[in-house]
Amino acid sequence: MIKINDLSFYYNKKRPVFENVSFDIKSGIYGLLGENGVGKTTLLHIISGLCFPKKGSCKVFDNESCFRSPDMLRQLFFLPEEFQAPLLLIEDFIKANSVFYPNFSKEQFYRYLSEFQIEIDRKMSELSYGQRKKVMIAFGLALNTPVTLLDEPTNGLDIPSKSQFRKIIASAYDEQRCIIISTHQVRDLESLIDPIIILDRNQVLLNNSVEEITRKLLFSYSSSKPEDTLYCEQTMQGYTSVMVNEYGVESTLNIEALFNTVVNNREKIKELFNSNL
Repeated sequence: MIKINDLSFYYNKKRPVFENVSFDIKSGIYGLLGENGVGKTTLLHIISGLCFPKKGSCKVFDNESCFRSPDMLRQLFFLPEEFQAPLLLIEDFIKANSVFYPNFSKEQFYRYLSEFQIEIDRKMSELSYGQRKKVMIAFGLALNTPVTLLDEPTNGLDIPSKSQFRKIIASAYDEQRCIIISTHQVRDLESLIDPIIILDRNQVLLNNSVEEITRKLLFSYSSSKPEDTLYCEQTMQGYTSVMVNEYGVESTLNIEALFNTVVNNREKIKELFNSNL
């Protein structure tokens, strides 16, 4: 779906955001993770054609994203973290914008709004930030675009709404769709995202499925501190640790521990997963 080849991008030449980066994004509910400033939002802007590569290319369904062709745009929806609320009723906003997307389902949109407990007769500008976010998430998923980009979608949502968000994402997804969720709130989405992309400055440290990750890394919880770990953190219940999975033991992914493992063991992670990057 998305092919990034030898991509370089910078706002300042002395501090490149990406440098000669190549990777593919296929179907799945991708978790896009990384520390502040490593380029998560920039990557979404490049994919959607709002930022242009300084070198290399980003193609969405064989369309160069920077040209923002109608063929690409009708297959892609991008919801930024911050956006302006129009002075329109929700229904009027949908009528004005859904015509550009051939697979929009009004039935789905109404169902998602109902699950988010938002009334259709409200004005967008009168809603709270969290309510506006719910409307736009419902709209974006009801468009049924093959590529959906969501930048920090759970920011502004309360705890019940985050649960509703997970439910709606799971119901909207099918194997023909690529949903990329950029987030710092990994615990909100731990049971949902697969594959996982972890960005570092100038590079992609990880781009793998949960199955691939747990095949090569062992996630464990113990009452005493284990030895030979890549990462270990003491909690109230004991120790959370990550180590190389030498014997093919099954374990449950802990995304927060994975992220800390990756950023603290860059070279080892590249060695382990190099064949998949």
